[in-house]
Amino acid sequence: MPLELSHSEILRYSRHLLIPEVGLSGQRKLKAASALIIGTGGLGSPVSLYLAAAGVGRIGLVDYDVVDFSNLQRQVIHATSGLGSLKVESARDRMLDINPDIRVDTYNEPFTSDNAVRIAQDYDILIDGTDNFATRYLTNDLCVLLGKPNVYGSIYRFDGQVSVFDARYGPCYRCLFPEPPPPGLVPSCAEGGVLGVLPGTIGTIQATEALKILLGIGEPLIGRLLLYNALDMSFDFVKLRKNPQCKVCGLDPEVTELIDYEEFCGVPGYDLEKGSVGGDWDITAEQLADKLEHGDQIRLLDVREPHELEISHLDGATVIPLGQLAARLSELDSAEEMVVLCKSGTRSARALELLVSAGFRKVKNLEGGINAWAEEIDPSLPIY
Repeated sequence: MPLELSHSEILRYSRHLLIPEVGLSGQRKLKAASALIIGTGGLGSPVSLYLAAAGVGRIGLVDYDVVDFSNLQRQVIHATSGLGSLKVESARDRMLDINPDIRVDTYNEPFTSDNAVRIAQDYDILIDGTDNFATRYLTNDLCVLLGKPNVYGSIYRFDGQVSVFDARYGPCYRCLFPEPPPPGLVPSCAEGGVLGVLPGTIGTIQATEALKILLGIGEPLIGRLLLYNALDMSFDFVKLRKNPQCKVCGLDPEVTELIDYEEFCGVPGYDLEKGSVGGDWDITAEQLADKLEHGDQIRLLDVREPHELEISHLDGATVIPLGQLAARLSELDSAEEMVVLCKSGTRSARALELLVSAGFRKVKNLEGGINAWAEEIDPSLPIY
């Protein structure tokens, strides 16, 4: 029996009801529908806001982070008043303020192979708002195994991508990307940055695709990858084909249950804001400050991009961006004691691995990067 709309809901959704492709029957479909949004950050913000406003009856939010000051440049569902609060709770409160007639379920936990089926099995559609490969592959494989559509989006600097992966009718994410890139090859938004409005554009397109699927109207982006560039305002499309040899949705699949995706991708299923190598390869800001104060001869190697030095820098540091390091190893002396640093310790950790593989042994990674130095040693430097 279809869900009925109250008089207040009819007024709320009146602009939908005037569209023949939606109408009263379509709005009832949305009220009966459910969507799981994985991530309540840059992409999850517009998706959550618009699905709530559109009247999707049940919306699930998965995240494990808290609202940080650096989020507010692009994660528009959160506010300054919510700093330090759980993202899922901040997003839920805003969504219910927009539309108190919907149900919002929150899952304040990382999305992993252990809990993914439990969380996702009762939702009609999954929307990928994540920023790491481990969770993307997990979401893809989960949707294939459960027979659900996966609305995919990704962003970086000025570029965005959107597609709908539904193995019942077309290719899945693994058909396009059978294997993840080598760890560290693709920088995250935390490392490379993102134009604040970009996730609004991509997330709104994701929300559009989700509503089309739930309503059963239009032509979803199944078998097509939308490529968007904000600098030249271009929209391009790449046709995608199902791969018969795909390991998860092919004719003879190898992946028939969820696997360890962090091991598969070689990276954690979350964004490392405070990078660490572990063991004796790390040095804290306090330990480095003590060594410098005692006059130890230490080469500081900054592997950030030149424009980042305008934000903060340590005097006397040698600057070689990570992308140039392999070609410029001859400029460094392996006999010197060296500390590698970047913004948060993630890029410098990769630089350390490269240096060690090239024979450098007296080298350490500044845990937490120059941001940790600014927080613990020199508060005159800004944190970014």
